[in-house]
Amino acid sequence: MDSATLMNILPLVLLVVVFYFLLIRPQRKRQQEAVQMQNSLAPGARVMTTTGLFATVVAVDNEDVILEVAPGVETRWVKAAVGRVLTPTTDDKIAGTAVSETTAPETVETKDSDGVDEPVDRNNDEDTNSKKS
Repeated sequence: MDSATLMNILPLVLLVVVFYFLLIRPQRKRQQEAVQMQNSLAPGARVMTTTGLFATVVAVDNEDVILEVAPGVETRWVKAAVGRVLTPTTDDKIAGTAVSETTAPETVETKDSDGVDEPVDRNNDEDTNSKKS
C-alpha cells in the first residue's frame, strides 16, 4: 500500500477507536453494573423500577422479582425492570421509610383586623404529596 491510501484509511480507523472508547466501552460497563445489581437483589431491599415505581423486594425467583408496592400489594416484575437499589438515609432510618421527599405547605404571614400576624395556608389544607382527580 502506498502512503496516500494509508492517509485515507487512517481517519476512519481513528473514528472507530474514538467511538469504542467514548460510546461502546462505557455502555458495556453500565450494562454489566446493572446486571450485577439485579442479580444481587435480596428480600427487604428498597428499589426503584425503571418506570419510577418505588417498592420493597419480597422474593426473588430465577428471572423474576416480587415487589411489594403497598402493604399487602405484591406484583411480579422481571429483574431487568429494577432500575436501582435505594439506600436509606439517616432520617429515613429514623422514620422507617426508604425515601421520603415532602415539601412543607406554603404559608404566608398576613395581618388580621387586630394587626396580629396570622399564617395563611395557600394549599387549602391539601396534602402536598397526593393529587385529587
